[in-house]
Amino acid sequence: METDTRRIFVMINALMNRKIALCALAVGMFSANPVAARDASYTVTMNQDNFFGFNPSFNGLMPVNEKVDFSFYGTFWTRPSFGLGGTGGNLWTEFGVGAAFRPSDGLIIKPQIGLTNGSLLSGGARGVGTARGGAFGDGIVPSLTVNYSDDKIEAEYYGGYYAALRNRNLAGANDFLHTWVNIGYKASSVVSFGPHYELLSNTRVARGRGSKTYEWLGAYVQFTLPKGFFARLTAGADLDKDNTGDFYKMSVGMTF
Repeated sequence: METDTRRIFVMINALMNRKIALCALAVGMFSANPVAARDASYTVTMNQDNFFGFNPSFNGLMPVNEKVDFSFYGTFWTRPSFGLGGTGGNLWTEFGVGAAFRPSDGLIIKPQIGLTNGSLLSGGARGVGTARGGAFGDGIVPSLTVNYSDDKIEAEYYGGYYAALRNRNLAGANDFLHTWVNIGYKASSVVSFGPHYELLSNTRVARGRGSKTYEWLGAYVQFTLPKGFFARLTAGADLDKDNTGDFYKMSVGMTF
């Protein structure tokens, strides 16, 4: 009996030593991984402009290695006309994932792919004259965001193509291209400003030809605080021949 007990203790001790060794190896590998030097980040932004209305968004970055992060994002489109009948019951939503590459200091290249839900792209209705409703998998959004920042310069490019995945309306579905670019000068660690250009173009319209929705050209000013808070005001003119007036947009956010 004593021999059996001793064998059991020896086996338990051996297993514990193996687990301790494996844990030590895992800790050593994690400590040697340069990802540990860069924390995950999460940014929440509240946006509003005179076309899209109020559209809060979020973006998360989780380090994979020294040069790459896993990225996920979402936008809550709250303008009722993106639903059906102006009731807000089928508000458009967008969610996606991607990667953020860091080839050099200050440069982030972020390709992503998103999924929209609602009725803006798919048309929402199952047929002309039928009851309308939103669609899961309304559309797909491949996009590319490029950000650059150093001591004096900041810049951003965004290009996203919103393509309908479903057609729930006999009149047809809709696709559009949304892109912008801006570059700014950092007058101090708090204040930056510069020009802003933005284009929204319908590339496929239900029973019609594509056309520009707007073409904005203006400038922005941004205030950034050390703890990750920022506020930006952008305004200017609509260059499209069928413009509906000036444009203005405001964004406030926090990075954790």
